[in-house]
Amino acid sequence: MSVKAVRLTYWISTIVFCTMMTFFAILYLTSADLAQAFVHLGFPSYFRVELAIFKLAGVAVLLLPLWPPWLKEWAYAGFFITLISAFVAHISSGDGPNRFMGPVVFGIVLICSYVTSKTMNSVR
Repeated sequence: MSVKAVRLTYWISTIVFCTMMTFFAILYLTSADLAQAFVHLGFPSYFRVELAIFKLAGVAVLLLPLWPPWLKEWAYAGFFITLISAFVAHISSGDGPNRFMGPVVFGIVLICSYVTSKTMNSVR
């Protein structure tokens, strides 16, 4: 894969992922339906607020070039753990594929972003 293709893949996957994380973080703070979904999953109401704040912080770390590489690694790890946890929570609460496949799809997009970021860094 050429450097240009890797860079393009990185930016597309990262922007798609960060857009969705931002969208959901805002919904976590504003949507009564999502507040109820957290109750359905067995989480306390304050957890969705914490999750929203950390998702927005993670998006800033992934998109802005001011952060050290180790912090980006932690952001990727945090997002991955969050997606695995969401998958497990939906499965455990008896939700169907329309609920538990979202974290799987976004996990694939996140992995694509991570792998291409590593490829870009090794080429430099």
